[in-house]
Amino acid sequence: MSVEQRLRELSIELPPPGKAAGNYVTGVRVGNLLFMSGCGPRGSDGSAITGRLGDDLTTEQGYASARSVGLNMLTGIRAVLGSLDRVERVVKVLGMVNCTPEFTEMPKVINGFSDLFVELLGPERGRGARSAVGMAALPGRIAVEVEMVLEVADERPAPFA
Repeated sequence: MSVEQRLRELSIELPPPGKAAGNYVTGVRVGNLLFMSGCGPRGSDGSAITGRLGDDLTTEQGYASARSVGLNMLTGIRAVLGSLDRVERVVKVLGMVNCTPEFTEMPKVINGFSDLFVELLGPERGRGARSAVGMAALPGRIAVEVEMVLEVADERPAPFA
C-alpha cells in the first residue's frame, strides 16, 4: 500500500504548508537522500504549540506536539517530492525538546513523531537512526523541533538493461 493510500486509510489529513521562519528551504535532495529542515508543531488552528516540558507541558502533551511536527514534516516532504510515495525509508531523525534541566523523557516525547512514521511506512521503512535531546530553548518557545534525513526513490525511470 502506498503512503498516500495509508494516510487516507487512517483518515489523516495533512495541514497546509507553513511559512519558512528564516533564510532556508524546506528540504534539500542530494542523490537519493532528502535532508529536511527543522520543523515545529502547530495546533489545529495553525498556531505554534509552545511550552516547556517539565514546566508547562506533560510528557503526553509533548508526545502530541511531536506527532503534530510529524504531520507538518509530511506536508513539507510532499511539497519537496510531489508525493509521499517517493519516500523509501527514514534514515535519521533528530528530535529536540524544549525542556527543563530536570526533564529526562525526551525519547518518550519524540516517539510521537517516530510512531507516526512507523504507522505510515511500517517498522522496516519508518524507523531509522534517532537522537532525542533536550534544549534550554527553541525558536518562538515551540515545544518540539525535529529535522530528518530520508532515502527517496529516484524520480527518473530506471534504465532498461
